[in-house]
Amino acid sequence: MHFKISAYLSSARHALRPALFVLGALVLAGCSSSPKPVVQAPVQPQPQVQQPVQQQPEHLVERNPANYYSPPFLPPNANPVRIAVILPFNNSRAQDLANALYNAAQLALFEFDRPNVLMMPKATDGSAGSAERAARQALEEGADIILGPLFSAEVQAVKPLAADTHVPVLAFSSDLDVAGDGVHLLSFPPSLEVDRIVDYTVLQGKTRFAALYPQSAFGDRVRTAFNQAVAARAGTVVASAVYPRNAQGMYAPVKQIARAYDGGNGFDAVFMPEGGSVIKSLAPLLPYNDVDPRQVQFIGTGQWDDPSLTREPPLQGGLFAAPPLEAHKRFVERYRRAYGATPPRLASLAYDAAGLAIALSARGGGNPYSEDVLTDPEGFSGVDGVFRFLPDGGIERGLAVMQITASGLKQVDPAPTGFAPAPAF
Repeated sequence: MHFKISAYLSSARHALRPALFVLGALVLAGCSSSPKPVVQAPVQPQPQVQQPVQQQPEHLVERNPANYYSPPFLPPNANPVRIAVILPFNNSRAQDLANALYNAAQLALFEFDRPNVLMMPKATDGSAGSAERAARQALEEGADIILGPLFSAEVQAVKPLAADTHVPVLAFSSDLDVAGDGVHLLSFPPSLEVDRIVDYTVLQGKTRFAALYPQSAFGDRVRTAFNQAVAARAGTVVASAVYPRNAQGMYAPVKQIARAYDGGNGFDAVFMPEGGSVIKSLAPLLPYNDVDPRQVQFIGTGQWDDPSLTREPPLQGGLFAAPPLEAHKRFVERYRRAYGATPPRLASLAYDAAGLAIALSARGGGNPYSEDVLTDPEGFSGVDGVFRFLPDGGIERGLAVMQITASGLKQVDPAPTGFAPAPAF
């Protein structure tokens, strides 16, 4: 794996010491050879002018090199690179995913074999408060870069501390609202997948869309992304509905969509952004209500990247956007050999984050994690394909278009292998 790096620019801070200027009074007296009364001018008090005192800003985190983590096995003057990994190990619902993410990060550390790189795991319970405490401890111990956290509320809590210390964060949340100010999202924001699949579907001649959204914050975000993507390609959203996440509550929204179908005259593609057991309950209701999947293109997001969906007849032929298969497949095989288990889909995020952090640490001089380095427009290549961090903290990825078939997941349009340069004028 090759990671592209660039030069680092640094800036120095200066403090001004206060200066005090005091003006004295001038006394005038008059006298002559004849005795006359002495008249003394009244002393006029002069104003004191004092420059405002410029206080040094109070830091949120105190970074004392004497307190940095340095295990005894490191040789003297090793100059280690410290990579903090903040994950919800103490959250019962996310514990398995957290363990898999950390396993993937350790796999990258083992494969890159950089003896001066230290990985410092920090546990949260998934809450903002625990993430803030974990980040503070990691920064006080000398973290040069933070991988994680996972949840958007955690990322929001970590952001001020990282900004205060100028330590970048590669977070695994897909919520673009928490990006920026040193936080870079190494994840799969739904808007990227939506753009890719809508673009491909329109190129296939499908321009009239229906959509079914989950009743959730995720549903709200993906609806905004879908409407923008369709409008940008001169398509039309003919009908949309919101459903609760229970099979009984899905029936009425699907029936509402089916009425807009009008035997194929209303829409020629339907978007369903969820996966797992939800899509298995939702998709069959469309043909039940006479929406024919042989005539209407079913499309989704990377949540359809699930081999078990190949056994769902209504979804066969369905299209979705996802990272390219081959490199990820090789990562899965290496993970299985190392840990004896199949990693969850998101585990590769931690592998790419750790791999990038380790590879950049090998560059000489300056700060390997500066904004200039991380936002290199040529991007990087990992097990989930090419990606690059944007100046606003978001991410751009090269995604493939996949199709669900009875025999497995099939690539129908390959992912790009690099990013086109900006046009010159």
